Formats: sequence, C-alpha cells, structure tokens
Amino acid sequence: MSIKLYISLFFLLFCSSIPAYSQQADELFSQARKAAFEQKQYTQAKQLAKKAIQKSPKDYDIRIFLGRLYSWENQADSARREFEWVIQQNPDFEDAYVAYAQVEFWNHEVEKALALSNRGLTKFPQSIELGILKSKFLSSQKKWSEADQVISLVLKNHPDHAEARAWANRIRENSAANRIGLTYTFISFDKQFEDPWHLTSLEYSRQTGIGPMIGRFNYANRFNGNGVQYELDVYPRLSNIFSAYISAGYSANLGVFPQSRSGISIYANLPKSYEAEAGLRYLFFGHNSWIYTASLGKYYRSFWFNVRTYLSPASGQIGQSFAFTSRYYLGGKDDFISLGLNTGLSPDEQRNLVLINASNYKLQSNGISLSYRKSIQTLHVLNVRASWTSQEYQKDTQGRMIELGLGYIRRF
Repeated sequence: MSIKLYISLFFLLFCSSIPAYSQQADELFSQARKAAFEQKQYTQAKQLAKKAIQKSPKDYDIRIFLGRLYSWENQADSARREFEWVIQQNPDFEDAYVAYAQVEFWNHEVEKALALSNRGLTKFPQSIELGILKSKFLSSQKKWSEADQVISLVLKNHPDHAEARAWANRIRENSAANRIGLTYTFISFDKQFEDPWHLTSLEYSRQTGIGPMIGRFNYANRFNGNGVQYELDVYPRLSNIFSAYISAGYSANLGVFPQSRSGISIYANLPKSYEAEAGLRYLFFGHNSWIYTASLGKYYRSFWFNVRTYLSPASGQIGQSFAFTSRYYLGGKDDFISLGLNTGLSPDEQRNLVLINASNYKLQSNGISLSYRKSIQTLHVLNVRASWTSQEYQKDTQGRMIELGLGYIRRF
C-alpha cells in the first residue's frame, strides 16, 4: 500500500472521529444540564461536565456551565479558574464576563464584579445582561444616579426588555437624593354633591440610608368644609429582593379626612420580572377600619400589568375591591400611558378615604381611568389623569363622578 494511501486513510479516520467526539460531548453536556436543572444533582452534573470537557476541551459553553455549578456550591475559586480560562482563551465570549461578575458579586466582591462588567461592556456595549448587572452592582453601593444612567442606556437600546424595565422602575425613586411634587385633583358629581371636591398635595421626598422617606401635606375642600392632613411614608430596603412600605397620617379635621391612617406592606421582586405585595391598611373615622391588600405585577416587553385587591371585614361581611392597572412605556421609566379598571373602593385613593365604611352597607363602585406621564430632561416629570366612576353613595342609588388631575415632580 502506498504512503499516499496510508496518509489518506489516516486523515479520513481522524476527521471522522471529530464529529463523534463532539457528539459525545454534546450528549454528556445535555445529561449534565438535566442532572443540574431537573434532578438538582450538582455533584453528578459536575462529573458529567468534566467528562464532556475531556471530549471537547475548547467548548466554552461547557466550561461556563461547570463554573456556574461550582459557584452554586460555594466553590468560588474553582468557578473563577474556569471563567479565567475561558476569557484567556477567548476574550470575546460574553457569557464568561456575565458569569464571572455574578460570582464576585455573590461573594461580596462588588468592586471586582463592577470591573468585570466594565471589561465586558467595553467589548459588548449593547449587552443587556452586563448592563443590568452593572446597574445592580452600582445599586448595591447606593450609587443610584450612576445605576439609573446605566439602566436607562439599556432601555434606550432595548426598550422592550422586561427585566431591564422592571429594574429601572425599582431604582427610579433612588436616582435623585431629593424630590418635590405637587398634585391637584378636581372631582365633579352629577347627583351626590352639588359642589365639586378639590384635593391638593405637596410632598417632599429624601433618599436616606434605609430608603426613601416622603413627607406629605394634603389639603381638601369637600362636604362644604376645608381640612388638612399630614402624612409620612417610608420605603425601607430589606434586601435585594424584599422592601417595605410604612405609612402614617393624621388630620384634626375629622370628616374631611380620617383622623388617622396607617399602612404597612412587604414587596418582593420575583424572578421573570414579576413583583408581589401583601399588606395592611388602617383608618380611624371614630371607629376602626382594617383593610388587607395584595397585588401581583408583571413586566412584559414595554408593558406593566398589575392586579390588586382590598378586603375590608366589617359588620359581619367583607368588602371587596379589585383594580387592574396597565402601563405602556413610550421610552424611559417616567414616560408611559396608563389604563386602570376598578371595582369597589380603594383606601389608597385620597378621594375614597372618607367613603370607606361610611355605612354598614358596602357601597359599590366601578370606574375607568387614563393617565399620561412624561419626563422632561430627566429631572422634570409631568402627569395628567382623568377618570370616570359610577359610585353608589346610598343603597341602590348611584351617581357619576368625573375626576381630573394634574401633577408635577422635580428631582434634584
């Protein structure tokens, strides 16, 4: 047999073995993923991933997966070795920077995590994952303004990305140290009252070490009387997942306002751009009113959807109200159109506070609202709102009311 024939046979056998090795590596990788994600057998998954790497040493996806397995089992040094190897072999592999930065952040090495995200963004400036991670790292250091700039850039390039939208809204209230806001609401009735209502609120918000604090002064002219109310809201951050809402209010003008009100809620930022809330509201009109609330929200592309309920036990029955709210974001976090549908009385609406438990009979209410919010040069925010409500003010007696509102916020 000639030398040329030997060489030809050798190359034929060698080349035919490459797909076989690759196929074996892919099969082992698939088994490793199944062991990790479906069976939660991380030790077995690592063994399978190592065998796959032996078959295909240059498969960067398997290396990254093995590094993630190490990180999930708190073997940070082993994870770092895998990620470093991939970056040295292929500096243009985006997932390596993402996974490596996450490991450093989980191990409280925020500066290293930031450095890795910056390295990755220099190579992949349009990266959604690296942009979101960088904004989270900056948020953990309470660098809210910088975090806001990063996530705003992500949204500018990818306006339909739900996770980026959700994260942008979570840091919105923290992006400026101070905020003042002024709102005015006009409410007109066709039957229930001859004179319209006027509600005005002036508030000041300050970013603190525990979270935003808001002081609010409310003025109302209704029932042919004037009244003022003082409120304080605090939004303490409990962790990267949980935050809280604590509120208290007082008025000496019982009737125009409840004498006292308070509220508490726990918020959770859930996977897949979901968010949830559960809480309690308290009102005192000369007698106690306790109201329970829960809500579930979801970001989807440029939309936000939220469903909320209020349950108020009183007089042997439970009053119920439900509200559905949707937003369509036109650009940044302060640019959207909102549509609301509601049935029942919401205690978080100033116009309803004096109607909660106004009688032993649970008043019925159905309404629709539309609002538009627009930011101007980031620091100025305008909001307009209109709603129509069919309100039962006595048993089996309904009236209509129209609400028009205008608001302005200045961040600084």
